[in-house]
Amino acid sequence: LQDISFDVGEGEYFVILGHSGAGKTVILESIAGLHSVGGKILYNHEDITCKVPEERSVGFVYQDFALFPNLTVRENIRFAGRYKHIEDAEALFEDLIEFLGLEKLLDRRIDNLSGGEKQRIAIARAIFARPKILLLDEPLSAIDPTFRNAIMKFLKDIHRRYGLTTLHVTHNFREASYLADRIAIVMDGKIQQVGSANEVLSHPSSLKVAEFLGFKNIFPSSLINDDSTKLFSIDPNDILVSKEGPVACDYHFEGVLDECMGIVDHFKLFITVGENQFFVKMLKREHEGCSINRGETIYIGFNRKDVCYL
Repeated sequence: LQDISFDVGEGEYFVILGHSGAGKTVILESIAGLHSVGGKILYNHEDITCKVPEERSVGFVYQDFALFPNLTVRENIRFAGRYKHIEDAEALFEDLIEFLGLEKLLDRRIDNLSGGEKQRIAIARAIFARPKILLLDEPLSAIDPTFRNAIMKFLKDIHRRYGLTTLHVTHNFREASYLADRIAIVMDGKIQQVGSANEVLSHPSSLKVAEFLGFKNIFPSSLINDDSTKLFSIDPNDILVSKEGPVACDYHFEGVLDECMGIVDHFKLFITVGENQFFVKMLKREHEGCSINRGETIYIGFNRKDVCYL
């Protein structure tokens, strides 16, 4: 990590977004007290940099859940009670069991549980310790994609129900978009951008961040008669298409269709305009019966309000 610095507000769901090896997990482990750091970690203006992990009021859920295989589900969840006093422990335990639907698993061992069951148990164990901060390291990576949306809602519900401040590490943009109040983009051990979920995902601060976020259609601003040296991007969904003639938009171009790919509910078009190739997404239901052939002249356009400068 290189000069990492950011603030997280009380009760905030803060997502750290970055590719594998960017340093995301190290940030969480440093907050939890598992690494020595050169700077300072402050909680409510108190310096906790040298505090041992069990004195930091932090709950940690690892990517592989790190449950104790020699303990039952019940013993895993109640583990924090071995080393600290848990306020209203019985009431909290019963609430967690009911809310997370773990009643039938309590006396089972960990070995034969599904990924989703292990995740719920790991979260219950972390919350039973009554943490002020919940740290989640890629919590959806072991979950079947079929259940991903349900689990994301579940994490949001957990965050609200137990009044947590949550730091969630992921490389998944969809997770970040749904869950985050704010997002920090981490690349190569540095924070590249911090802001609200909409701000960061819709308006990247640099070409590097835009490319990481998968932005398409990145062109020089001269293409839209802008004298600046900036680059701009336009979302493939914001580009209008016509076979008949110029599109009524702030910026419009005539091009040639290179490729049209049919993907379930939409078309993906690749259109060459001069030396540039535009990528366009077009909903099938809005263009039912429309056929466009490779090499055919096609018109595209988009509006000034949809342009994102980099």
